[in-house]
Order: sequence, then structure tokens, then C-alpha cells
Amino acid sequence: MLNLAGYQQTNQIYAGTRTLVYRAFQAIQRQPVIIKVLRNPHPNFYELVQFRNQYIITRHLEHPAIVKPLVLERYGNAYALVMPDDGAIALSDYWQHSEHSQKDFLNIAIQLASALHYLNQQRIVHKDIKPSNILIHPETKQVKLIDFSISSLLPTEQQQLINPNVLEGTLAYISPEQTGRMNRGIDYRTDFYSLGVTFFQLLTGKLPFQSNDPMELVHCHIAQTVSFPIENQVPEVLQEIVLKLMAKNAEERYQSALGLKHDLERCLQQLETIGKITSFELGQRDKSDRFIIPEKLYGREQEVQILLDAFERVATPADTTLSKGGKESPPTPLNKKESPPTPLSKGGEKRVEMMLVAGFSGIGKTAVINEIHKPIVRQRGYFIKGKFDQFNRNIPFSGFVQAFRDLMRQLLSESDTQLDNWKQKILNAVGENGQVLIEVIPELENIIGQQPPVPELSGSAAQNRFNLLFGKFISVFTTKDHPLVIFLDDLQWADLASLKLLKLLMSESEISYLLVLGAYRDNEVFPTHPLMLTLDEIQKQEVKINTITLAALREVDITRLVADTLQCSVENATPLSQLVYQKTKGNPFFTTQFLKGLHEDAWITFDSEAGYWQCDLTQIRQLSLTDDVLEFMVGRLRKLDEATQNVLKLAACIGNQFDLETLAVICEKTLEKVA
Repeated sequence: MLNLAGYQQTNQIYAGTRTLVYRAFQAIQRQPVIIKVLRNPHPNFYELVQFRNQYIITRHLEHPAIVKPLVLERYGNAYALVMPDDGAIALSDYWQHSEHSQKDFLNIAIQLASALHYLNQQRIVHKDIKPSNILIHPETKQVKLIDFSISSLLPTEQQQLINPNVLEGTLAYISPEQTGRMNRGIDYRTDFYSLGVTFFQLLTGKLPFQSNDPMELVHCHIAQTVSFPIENQVPEVLQEIVLKLMAKNAEERYQSALGLKHDLERCLQQLETIGKITSFELGQRDKSDRFIIPEKLYGREQEVQILLDAFERVATPADTTLSKGGKESPPTPLNKKESPPTPLSKGGEKRVEMMLVAGFSGIGKTAVINEIHKPIVRQRGYFIKGKFDQFNRNIPFSGFVQAFRDLMRQLLSESDTQLDNWKQKILNAVGENGQVLIEVIPELENIIGQQPPVPELSGSAAQNRFNLLFGKFISVFTTKDHPLVIFLDDLQWADLASLKLLKLLMSESEISYLLVLGAYRDNEVFPTHPLMLTLDEIQKQEVKINTITLAALREVDITRLVADTLQCSVENATPLSQLVYQKTKGNPFFTTQFLKGLHEDAWITFDSEAGYWQCDLTQIRQLSLTDDVLEFMVGRLRKLDEATQNVLKLAACIGNQFDLETLAVICEKTLEKVA
């Protein structure tokens, strides 16, 4: 029951797992209101921030399709969000009792497209578009968006790899990039995908992907093709609009809400004039004024396929194939001129491989390796990664520890039953020596509980004990049902203890269904480098090591990248791409930073009247632009204000990863000021 001073409850209209929603009246003015509160009477800090977020983001918005809150009240240990009540109901409830006419659908869809355009202008990403977060007035048919609790004001953000059960958003509606398993950032186009799912549900009466298994739903979003039911009478062009919205890659979706709105309005116009909707070319007005460099990989198709084939060999028993349900074709074999890398197969069923990706800094090693997520989800495997640091070589096992702390966080978001199962398996493997592992992986204690102290050892005895236990520990997670992929980045900076552990893992007889991916800068190693000596020793144990060496991108790949960025033809992009290639020599990182620099310095601009991007090549050629990536990046950093530069200097001292809380302590400032 709601007990909020100044308000009189009438009835509860929603009870979710995290929130409760009531209808009420303001006691003095007798104004009808909707009041939303947290279900948990003792919420944690994150829940409070998220709840308050929806008020902070929407309080200044002025649009007929956005519900603007009245006030945020203190309520017990949390907040109560008070919103006006004009009699609107959830679209999910309204649509169940409506005629489901195409005209009604188009009127709703056009309003939603208009709302998303307004949010895009305000640089807001909703991240949870679905019928229950859309209100409609039964009489006026006015549509309104609600629930901005997980919305973002960032132009782009990365979703960390976590269990599907605790992902932000609603699993049936989230975009592939919101799953954290697509090697892509999240921007405003994630809302287009969720809107596409919503449209599909309104038009067909069911969701495009239906499953009670969270991981299967994730796999459907990132890999399975959407198709309309054969018996459904949805006009072909409406199907095409929905499928365009639900494209797996954001670059293939609509790039602007106005482009979507134009196509929907054209459908409505046809329906009102000729009584039916006929096909036409979509996206004729779909131009975005956002400067977004595509995140898809260019010129790396063969290298990605080699990695996918390696995972298939490791994860799939010899008598089965990866393809399930006929929905996906098996990976394409390598070029006939190349023989596929030999799998490690000691004793027939042992499946362990090491695949190394070498290349210069910024050449795209990490991006190529991250493309392996799709088959891992399909096989219900785990992907973990650790990165060695140039200035932390004195910390033993740092990359491995980082990777397995990541795995523990993934496990901790699973159900209590699954956690208990993992606890038993881990304890069976390590016995009474669990404390040895807890000392380097603290999160493990949350799974197996407190462990008895172990005898202290020193020197090589302690390291040998740790290596033995770690091998047994890893074997728990390398099974036919859950293959494991470990990605170790910047191996050229790995400490000697980590290299020795790597050697033991590759020769450990009890471990199978393991793929070790390593990335290193081949220009920073030499024949007697510790990494190269370790790899030689591993090969002497009859372990096959496969290496992919990434070369610079070709000029044709750079041209495709520039054309996609500026949304123009390859012919129009060629003059600029030639200049970019001349400066960057095909280095992907330098290329993207160079293009961003030209845009930030206003040498690449969007002509809103003409509807296209333009640049003055004559002026750009006269600039004294460096072709040295280090000098270029230093120049970009120097353009930041002094306060930001000082914060970045301190952040760099922490390492290649840091959190806001730690940085605030070091800066001796509040979280808000540092952010």
C-alpha cells in the first residue's frame, strides 16, 4: 500500500519485479497522478541512481509523446516519481482490445518515430522501447513514451559481457549490441531495433523470437534471421520496414527517425488514397547528421573466419556439427590454397587450441578476436579476457587473474541453483586448497564460501602449487556443454609466471574444450623475447600454435569505410579516402582517429539543407597534418582543456582500466566533478 504524504492512493495498476505503480490524487489540488516507487524498501545505491535517472532525464523535455514528470518525492529510503494521469493506458493492453487495423498501427508508429526523432535531437537513448513502456489515450489516440530509468545521455557506450538474466533492458526487445556480445557500441540506433520488435509484435500478435531460455534469446537476437508468419496479411513494405529496423548491424538499420517517419507517412498516405499499401524504395529520406564511423570490420573477413573455424574445432565433438535447426550455415572453409590449422587432439577427444593474432599497435587485433562472440553464445560457452600491462609486469598472473575475475562476475549473476552446482564442481576440483585461488581471485569466495587456511609455501613450491590448482580450476569450466575461450591481450608484456602457466595449460592432459586466443605486437618482440621462447617450448610439446598476422588495410577497404561514414558512394568518397590512406598507411585506429579529427575540427561538416556530408579537400591538403599516429594523438590530447588533461594523467597512472570511484579518490574531488 502506498503511504506518501500529500497523496491519496486509489488503486495499484502495476506490480513488477522492481517497481510498483499506483493511481492517486494530490490531496490539495485533487489532481489525478500516477506514482511509481521501487518495490525494494531498502534499495542499493545503483537502484536509487537508476530510479532518479528517469526524473533527471525527462524533467526538461517538452514533447507531446514524452511523459514529463511532475516531481520526485522522497519516499522512505528511496524516491517516488509523480507523473500526470490523463487516462492513458499501456499500449500492450490497448492493442489487445483494438481492431488491429493498419491505419491505427501507422498512426501509432508515426507518433513513435516522431518521439524518437525528438530524443535523438536531445541526444537521449531510451534503451527499453516496448509496448508496456508506451502509453496511449483510448480516445485521443495520443501516444507517450515512459520509463527512462536506464536511458543514457552518452553518444555511445559499451555493454560489458554479463549474464543475460541481468542485462539492462527487456531481453525480448533488446538490440544485438545491448547483449554485450556483438563487438559493437550502443548508440541511438539501438532504439530502432527495439521499435522494430515492438512493430513486429503489434502487426503479428507475437514476438519475433520466443524462448524461456535467456541465452537462446540472446543468440536469436545476434544471429537468427527474422521472418513474418506466412499466414500473416502484413503488406510487404511494412514487413520490409520492420526488417530494416531489426537489422543485426546498426549500419544496416534506419539511420534517422525522420527517414523512418517519412516511409511510414508514405504508407499511411497510400492507405488513405488508394486503400492499400504498395511497395516503394525505403530510406529515400534517411540521412543522419550524426558523424558515426561504422564499427563493422573491413578487409578482415578471412581472418575472422579462421578464428571461427578454430572455435568450431575446439567446441564441437567430431561426430556433430555446429549448425542447429537449419537456421545457420556452417562456417565457410578457408581458401583452397591454405590448409586449415591442425587441431590439437591428444587422445582423440582432447580439444585445445592456441590461436595468436599478431600485428602493430592499432592494427585491429582485439577487434578481430571479439568477433568470435556469436558461436560462443550458440554453444553456451564462456568468453573471458585479460590484458597485460606494460607497467605491471611485476604483478604475476595479472592477465589470467583479470580474466577469471571476469568469469566469476558472470557466474555470480546466475541462479542460486546454478551457483550451487558450480560451487560443488569447483570444490571437487580444488579440494581444501580453495584459499590459494581466493587470494588472487577474491570473487571466488562468493561462490565457494570461506575456505580453510593452507600451509604457507615459498618460491617455486608456491608457484607450482598454484599452477597445479589453477589447471584443475580451469578444467571445471572447459567442458563439452560449456567450452571456454580465454583471450589474453598484449602478450608481449606478460610476466614470466603467466608464460609458465600458459605453457602448462596447453600441455595439461585433463583440460579440453579450451581455446586460448592471444594478441601481441610483433614489432615489439624478438627471437629471444620471453614470449617467443615460451611459444617455442610449447611447440616442442607437439602443441600446434596457429598465428594470424594482420597487415594494414588496403586502400579499397579505407574507401569503403569513408563511404559508409559519409553515407555516400564509393566514387564520391575516393578523393578523401586517398588522402586518409596516404596519411594513415591503412592503420585502422589511426584512420578512425584521423577522420574524427577532421570532423571535430569542422573540416567535415553536414549540410542540413542539401542533406549530405561535405569536406573541402583543398583546405585539408593545405593543413600540416602529421602522418605519425603518436604525434597525431598527442596533438588531439593537447586540444583538451587543462583540467581534463590533468585527470587523464592521473587515470593513466592507475592502468589501462579504472573506475570513477578510484579516480575521484586520487583526484581528491567528488564523483560529479571528476565525471
